[in-house]
Amino acid sequence: MSVGEDETHQRLKAAVHYTVGRLCQKTGEEHRREFSRQVIAAIAETTYRQCDTFAKDLEAFARHAKRSTVSVEDVKLLARRSTALSIFIQNKSDELNQEQRDVKKKSIGKRKNRDTEIGE
Repeated sequence: MSVGEDETHQRLKAAVHYTVGRLCQKTGEEHRREFSRQVIAAIAETTYRQCDTFAKDLEAFARHAKRSTVSVEDVKLLARRSTALSIFIQNKSDELNQEQRDVKKKSIGKRKNRDTEIGE
């Protein structure tokens, strides 16, 4: 690993640790609990490693399909072991697809209006 890559990994780990700390703090306040520094560090390290594994799996899925870009289908495939996560990702995918269809309809409608105005 190069010096630049190592620095990037360290910064990313620090960001994950900070975010986990904030989430634990917020959750602790809501449930009147405290998280020790060791617990926060363990959750952060586990999260970082899991994300690293996810990234490698997603790259492998895309490469297997002879693509250089990770697709929504790769993410769905990754989430297949967790029913709740799979359902969540499927719902988000459906929402995004619907939003894209709505945007297309609006742009087509605007074009039709322009064409109608030009034709008059």
